[in-house]
Amino acid sequence: MGVPQLEGPRLRLRAPQPPDVKTLFDWYNDPETVAPFDRFSIDSFEEFESGLAGAPDDPRSLAPRFVVERKEEPVAIVGFVGHYQAHPVLELTDVWYVLGDTGARGKGYGTEAVGLLVDYLFHDRALNRVGATCDVENLPSWKLLERLGFRREGTLRSALFHHSRWHDVAVYGVTRPEWADRPRAA
Repeated sequence: MGVPQLEGPRLRLRAPQPPDVKTLFDWYNDPETVAPFDRFSIDSFEEFESGLAGAPDDPRSLAPRFVVERKEEPVAIVGFVGHYQAHPVLELTDVWYVLGDTGARGKGYGTEAVGLLVDYLFHDRALNRVGATCDVENLPSWKLLERLGFRREGTLRSALFHHSRWHDVAVYGVTRPEWADRPRAA
């Protein structure tokens, strides 16, 4: 199926390339990057590489599908995003996102990257709804989703175990008509 390149004002989303793999692997396996609001388990480098290679052809893959790359000089990768089929029967595709470069956080890169991904999913796939989930305590994540027009649809109580306790998970979604009608930045 392949991974297209998506262009925004400041960012480019593209397929991971061999020189990116070590950085992505390090971020994916860094408890300070992934674990504050999610469960954390270390993949071997070989498992991670295999997951990256198979992601374009596996709708259920949780491996990164796109590298988030800053376009301005110096060009640098700042994170990665993905999407996956979240349910075997319902038409649910969820997005997820990680800004591994801590210096890139708080600058709107996450919002731009997820917006590009959602645009792609609605315009190039036959989807009517895109969703996302996040720990209810992950304020930056749910604010990002709400800035993009996702609606909080509910809470899955005690649905995610990490840091020695159960956490509630917020469920977000946006439909194709809502995405088309949302206000856009000038």
